[in-house]
Amino acid sequence: MMQSRRIDPLLRRAQEHEDEVARDLAERQRNLDTHVSRLEELRRYAEEYAGSQMAATSPAQLSNRRAFLDRLDSAVEQQMRTVDQNRARVEAERARLLLASREKQVLEQLAASYRAQERQVVERRDQREMDDLGARRARQAQLAAEPGEDA
Repeated sequence: MMQSRRIDPLLRRAQEHEDEVARDLAERQRNLDTHVSRLEELRRYAEEYAGSQMAATSPAQLSNRRAFLDRLDSAVEQQMRTVDQNRARVEAERARLLLASREKQVLEQLAASYRAQERQVVERRDQREMDDLGARRARQAQLAAEPGEDA
């Protein structure tokens, strides 16, 4: 079996792996986008709520308002941590995709090199056969011409 044929299953597996990692990256990116969107919504809501001029009629209402603003701030901070974690996951997945892509590229280059070598072998063999055929024809022509000279 030719070397280039033996590497084909490895190439297919490398392509499948790269595709799988690309799908994982896309999923992580979607998750990140979702968390970023939630963070923006939380920030907008917190700004709107903090900026609203609600008339507080009692100290209890002021205390409740302050407690709610604190919970909103806490939710924003938690969501920021979640976004940061998801960004790190996206970057890790990007690095995996880059590595998978490089591995596939190396295998593709190796396969191309094997195919080029195999083509050279075939071309040399074909050239040898053509040379042999030409030499045989020349010998046959020479032998055919010799009996005609004797007559």
